[in-house]
Amino acid sequence: MIRQINGAATGIAAAVDEHGAAAQEIVRNVAQAAHGTGEVTHNIVRVVKASEATGAVAHLVLASASELSRESEQLNAEVRAFLTVVRAA
Repeated sequence: MIRQINGAATGIAAAVDEHGAAAQEIVRNVAQAAHGTGEVTHNIVRVVKASEATGAVAHLVLASASELSRESEQLNAEVRAFLTVVRAA
């Protein structure tokens, strides 16, 4: 009877040890997952900021290209007017 109780106690102790080790492994895995999630969140924030900056620069490039197009049209008109005067002379 004592051997049976001793055997049961040993089995229970082994199961408790295994349970503790499994719980510690779960805690480590959860901590690693949380750290990874934090890194992903940080990277997403960086991508969003970079996208916003790229959009702002693209808007500036579009505005500059539009202004250059207007100035080109004006210069073209002035050259035509100049050539008309030169031809008439």
